[in-house]
Amino acid sequence: MGTKDYTPPKVWTWDSENGGKWAGINRPIAGPTHEKVLPVGEKPLQLYSLGTPNGVKITVMLEELLALGKSDAAYDLHIIDIGEGEQFGSDFVKLNPNSKIPVLLDKSISPALSVFESCAILHYLAEKYGALLPEDVVGRTECLSWLFWQESSASFLGGGFGHFYCYAPYPMKYPIDRYAMESKRQLDVLDRHLAERDYMCASGYSIADIAIWPWYGRLAMGEIYDAAEFLDTASYKHVLRWAKAIQERKAVQKGLASK
Repeated sequence: MGTKDYTPPKVWTWDSENGGKWAGINRPIAGPTHEKVLPVGEKPLQLYSLGTPNGVKITVMLEELLALGKSDAAYDLHIIDIGEGEQFGSDFVKLNPNSKIPVLLDKSISPALSVFESCAILHYLAEKYGALLPEDVVGRTECLSWLFWQESSASFLGGGFGHFYCYAPYPMKYPIDRYAMESKRQLDVLDRHLAERDYMCASGYSIADIAIWPWYGRLAMGEIYDAAEFLDTASYKHVLRWAKAIQERKAVQKGLASK
């Protein structure tokens, strides 16, 4: 049935077979689906994640901290296979009731503290280790503004464009056009901003770059959604310059490799 033929019912009901690639794990309720004990290593930080853009943010951040000599930022990485629904295991849901990766468990304090939502984890780590977040009010405010820009904007890129362009059951013109337009608008926001500076903030490389790069930098370089040609990302020259410079950082390469 074509999308033009669809009339919403009076009351929506869940069809577990209708949802594209992720239909097997998406559901309209929260909570665990099964009992599962999470592994816990010996290092101060335990990261439960996967190599998605949000997951990459945290492995990159931790590798950057280690590169800065923050040896107590050592971490154990535990892969959570979201395709198999491991994020709905009982122990994982205790750490994050929203059942999304990544989750950080800080064992260096007692009781151990769980942090979820990738930008919250970046902010937590920056505060904890006094790094990659400006201390002065002007620089700090600019950095946090861009951090939260990413948090609010990426849902249109990932859940919007990425879903309908890559994962939906069949191509649909209206949502692809709608989210392609918004994705290109966001890329233009970044391109105009980066025309005047090397990194997202005037103070230099920060958690704002670490948050934005796995989504928009890798999109521009054709590394997620295979959409560089479709979105003409080559036209965003400042974004590409910034993206390639970040990709060359050793800590970023280690963060990608550990995903």
